Amino acid sequence: MKIYVAYLATDGGRDAVALGVQLARSLGAELALGMVVPPDQTGSFVSGDLTSQVLTEQADAWLTQARTLVPDDVTTSTHVGVHDSIAGGIIAEAERIGAAIVVTGATGGGLLGKHSLGPVVNDLIHSAPMAVALAPRGQRHSKAERVRSVTCAVGTRPGAAELLDAAIAGAERAGVPLRLVSLIAVDLMPGPQQSDDGKLDEARRHSLAVLDEARAKLPGSVEVTSAVVLGDTVEDAVNSLDWHSGDVILVGSSRLAAPRRLFLGSTAAKMLRVLDVPMVVVPRAGIS
Repeated sequence: MKIYVAYLATDGGRDAVALGVQLARSLGAELALGMVVPPDQTGSFVSGDLTSQVLTEQADAWLTQARTLVPDDVTTSTHVGVHDSIAGGIIAEAERIGAAIVVTGATGGGLLGKHSLGPVVNDLIHSAPMAVALAPRGQRHSKAERVRSVTCAVGTRPGAAELLDAAIAGAERAGVPLRLVSLIAVDLMPGPQQSDDGKLDEARRHSLAVLDEARAKLPGSVEVTSAVVLGDTVEDAVNSLDWHSGDVILVGSSRLAAPRRLFLGSTAAKMLRVLDVPMVVVPRAGIS
């Protein structure tokens, strides 16, 4: 397995490297540090082939610095690509090296909180054919050298099976506990015809069924737990869970996604506003 870190020479880029190292260690994966540079951003002082040369030389220098952030026990390579579209170039570079996951950091703008979606990251999580891992601000300060546990937000919509399979495979490969959660937000309930208690019971039954399915697929050495969480809002519900350094949450792509493409749904977007742990958005096709 290979993990591609979409690097920038910023704190957000260093957060992405830190998450990439954590994931690579946990999954036994190779880490690819990459930068995508546009061919037309140097202005009038260079032109033609010199444009790419100047940009790629600077990118090479930044990647050399980034490589010093990666411990010796993680196999690492660096890659520079020149593409008109930064997001499209990241996807193309990740596909070229066969990466299963793209890691990005907070870039400023967008959502409030620890996670922030700039235009490039926003494009990635609405078009990438592979999983995208979002590093929260400050991930570079995490003391966790490996993933501590995997949380999977389960549901009943299309793609739920692929998400569960990805969570099971990730927890098994990393040798960490898997926590299945069903989030129930009062403000999203279908209407007065169904009571809060009825909706909660329905979610509990679904969560127990998914838990049984996960247990049947996992080796006995992997601990599986489940939780049904009720809150006035999605943010309240996810905030009521215990989170620790090294935790990672997996969410599925929205039903609006094109085949084999990501699309961040409204529930996951709300969770991003309050979460300070990495989020991995999984496409409907799962993680290859």
